[in-house]
Amino acid sequence: MLGEFLRDRRARLRPADVGLADYGEVRRVPGLRREELAALAGVSPGYYRRLEQGEHGAVSEAVLEALAKALRLDDEERAHLHALANAKTVHPEMPERLAPRHRVLLGAVGAVPALILGRHTDVLAWNRLGHALLAPHLDFDARPNWARLFFLDARVRGLFDSDKAADTVADLRHLAGRRPGDTALTALIDELRRASPEFAGLWAAHPVRGCAHHTRVYRHATAGPLTLTDELLPLPDSDGQRLVLFYAEPGSPSEAGLRELSRASSLR
Repeated sequence: MLGEFLRDRRARLRPADVGLADYGEVRRVPGLRREELAALAGVSPGYYRRLEQGEHGAVSEAVLEALAKALRLDDEERAHLHALANAKTVHPEMPERLAPRHRVLLGAVGAVPALILGRHTDVLAWNRLGHALLAPHLDFDARPNWARLFFLDARVRGLFDSDKAADTVADLRHLAGRRPGDTALTALIDELRRASPEFAGLWAAHPVRGCAHHTRVYRHATAGPLTLTDELLPLPDSDGQRLVLFYAEPGSPSEAGLRELSRASSLR
């Protein structure tokens, strides 16, 4: 994963971007050459080659910062670089379970749509309003994978604009970078790359961005357009599970739309 990210970001830079002379020569590959980036980062070409090929041990903080500077990474990309370099291989795990206290917590936020995502973006539980907002065509007791649902279910995909697709892929990138060797996560990503050209294209672009909160428009079949903010909150002692809350501005038409959706879902 580290080598893949380095190659992608190196390919995005041109000699002129980093103050190198460009004599109009035809390059066989886009972006900077390995030796050029190695020189900018102050490491040997051989060492940098091993980094890209995954043949390295621990990478020092100083080297990572030098690479981030040479690659012109922003703060989120720099954090992702460090996470990739320091990730620990994940060993086979027990099936994921939701702690009883977190199920109680989910029930306590019934006034807003909410769900709990597992470490592979599985929907471990949702409240009635979260289900009514995101997937009312599914059985309430269904436990789908959110990434699979978003890219492969046309009704769910129709709720969102294209920004949500990039955010979903960026989130999976973050998860995969922190969980190398997680076979279930790798299988999910491989499945989506095969099944969804949209996912495959975005995955190849290596989107890296924060996924803690977003404000976006939902094109809901029952409630109409809703402008909602979502917050992804890590749950303590849960190995990567997250509580996701959706809310509208107080007094807004979207808040009224959520109330109507809540009434409608309570009658189902």
